[in-house]
Amino acid sequence: MNEQLPGRPTSHSRVTLSRIMTAVDVNLYGTVHGGVLMKFVDDVAGAAAARHSGGTAVTAAIDEIVFLEPVRVGDLVHAYAQVNWAGTSSMEVGVKLAAERWDVATEPLTVATAYLVFVAVDVAGHPRGVPPVQPESGDDQRRFREALIRREHRLARRTAIQKARTELTER
Repeated sequence: MNEQLPGRPTSHSRVTLSRIMTAVDVNLYGTVHGGVLMKFVDDVAGAAAARHSGGTAVTAAIDEIVFLEPVRVGDLVHAYAQVNWAGTSSMEVGVKLAAERWDVATEPLTVATAYLVFVAVDVAGHPRGVPPVQPESGDDQRRFREALIRREHRLARRTAIQKARTELTER
């Protein structure tokens, strides 16, 4: 896993999935259940991670998911994903969900955004190396820098929690 793999451009990992939301996706409020959207987010992110890494990748964390607008039955929802950053075996994938309303002729509406962390694994389930990300545009470079900030926050939070637990057990 220490060998340096050739980098891959951001565009290599881009994936789009689309589906129409139906009555089986509804929650008690009559809109699409957040869990249905979360699975859709995870599906498209997993496809982007697998494409970038060249094989199986598993979800390690959902760093953030923000629901901006309700999704309704009949909406055609598009999920867009790309790998924003890659480390040794892990990758951050950014996802945007956009809905086309079935009853209104407007531009697709951004309904959710998310950031997930995936780890590439081999057939035995052990982490394997992934290629670095090569940002292609200014937007890709911004996403790369922001992914590093989120990674730093994840690691700092984990360290702080472990320290607090150690201090608590030492009392």
